[in-house]
Amino acid sequence: MPELPEVEVVRRGLSRWVSGRTVRSVEVLHPRAVRRHAAGPDDFAAQLRGRELGAAQRRGKYLWLPLPGTGVSLLGHLGMSGQLLVQPEGAPDEKHLRIRVRFDDPAGTELRFVDQRTFGGLAVEDADPSDPDAAPMSLAHIARDPLDPRFDDTVFLAALRRRSSGVKRALLDQSLISGVGNIYADEALWRSKLHYDRPADTLTRPASELLLASARAVMSEALAQGGTSFDSLYVNVNGESGYFSRSLDAYGREGEACNRCATPMRRASWMNRSSYFCPKCQRLPRLR
Repeated sequence: MPELPEVEVVRRGLSRWVSGRTVRSVEVLHPRAVRRHAAGPDDFAAQLRGRELGAAQRRGKYLWLPLPGTGVSLLGHLGMSGQLLVQPEGAPDEKHLRIRVRFDDPAGTELRFVDQRTFGGLAVEDADPSDPDAAPMSLAHIARDPLDPRFDDTVFLAALRRRSSGVKRALLDQSLISGVGNIYADEALWRSKLHYDRPADTLTRPASELLLASARAVMSEALAQGGTSFDSLYVNVNGESGYFSRSLDAYGREGEACNRCATPMRRASWMNRSSYFCPKCQRLPRLR
């Protein structure tokens, strides 16, 4: 599933190629793509038609474009395989094209939502009047992410050290910190020399500060390289893949030498996922 850097790459593409344009028409080709829009496909299209799309925003893994002057936003989530592509009008349709948005201008491009597994989707949703970024109401419970200028390090570190759960589980809790998924959690823990199951409330303040700094650093580096692509499902709005997968130190490296101590990396089953770690650098300490 795309994580924060991948979604931020898409947001930047939308900001460049879509924000400020006025919608001429909307075509919903698969109803599951708008299942989060309770009023249905026809209402979804009607609410967008004739509206300008504002500056692209992001909260964790969610994207939205406000519709200025309406109090609502176009909300999107990529799910596991969703793609928001800017394509020339008349270009052949993708096999899994779900939604097409055409614009009222001479640019000659359209926005397409493509989703092979149909876990993602778009919706038009009321904005949260208490949010300075006018985030959609459904995002009110989602915390800010480490790359957000309004992210409060002090509040996060205090909350993290109150958690009795394993530190990786805390990192994946979107109400505590958003945007960190399985890949970047493993990378941040490797850089911090922390075992994924270490209880968060046993971290010292320096250890928790290092963990946050590592998460921020690895996601910034991934963003600079266009994100992490393991297959053709994650691409930016121009259909290009990221290449941070070449720089991973932990995720997907089972049996390979640790880049720090040369010990073979291990993979462990964890919460229906996998955790990759170095058994020497990231030992689980004996706890109280």
